Amino acid sequence: MRPLLLSIAVLLLASCTSPSDSSRVIDGDFVHVVLFWLHDKDRDGAAFETSVKSFIESSEYVQSMHLGSPAMTPREVVDNSYSYCLIVSFADKAAHDAYQAEQVHLDFIEESKDLWSRVQIFDSLNEW
Repeated sequence: MRPLLLSIAVLLLASCTSPSDSSRVIDGDFVHVVLFWLHDKDRDGAAFETSVKSFIESSEYVQSMHLGSPAMTPREVVDNSYSYCLIVSFADKAAHDAYQAEQVHLDFIEESKDLWSRVQIFDSLNEW
């Protein structure tokens, strides 16, 4: 588990820089990182991608997003076992909390929950 936490920390830090270069800072003060392990990515990947993209684009609260798969960087501290990494940012914790109850988010979970075997979430507040 420790390599996974380190990988997420590196990912978040690599996405940000000093406040003097605001074009590189993630938009929003609250970052929500969600890792998904699908039962069968080959079979269900396209359906998952369609579902997640549709709900993110419909969300009233998401400011920026990233959907990706493992980069397959073979280092001891990197966990390449997940299927997808979703990173979304929000203006603040209140927007994140509203997103958790947002109907399009709840619909996504209901529509896609049978596709994954595991979900791991990391929430972070901007320190810049």
